[in-house]
Amino acid sequence: MKFLVVDDSSTMRRIIKNTLGRLGHKDILEAEDGAVAWKVMGENSDIDILVTDWNMPEMNGLELVQKVRAEDKYEDLPIIMVTTEGGKTEVITALKAGVNNYIVKPFTPQVLKEKLEAVL
Repeated sequence: MKFLVVDDSSTMRRIIKNTLGRLGHKDILEAEDGAVAWKVMGENSDIDILVTDWNMPEMNGLELVQKVRAEDKYEDLPIIMVTTEGGKTEVITALKAGVNNYIVKPFTPQVLKEKLEAVL
């Protein structure tokens, strides 16, 4: 299973990658913003799960989700948003855009595990 982890914070990308690694997932690509993520997705047609932050430069996570969902080939791609945006309005906006699950930072490895299991 191949993951794409998108966050402008290299520390947060490392935390997510380490957590996924402890859960047995080793095939993990990363990107520092939505624009880079979109390029990575174009170069890797076998991405199984997208884990993205919301607030990033260039192209934010919500814009990335909208761009991904506009493509038929990604209609079933599980997307988990990991963000500091924890308000009800933000959660609803993300879900309407096509996010399958939502995690508010900070989070525990157990939360990521549960959210992953819910989308798989």
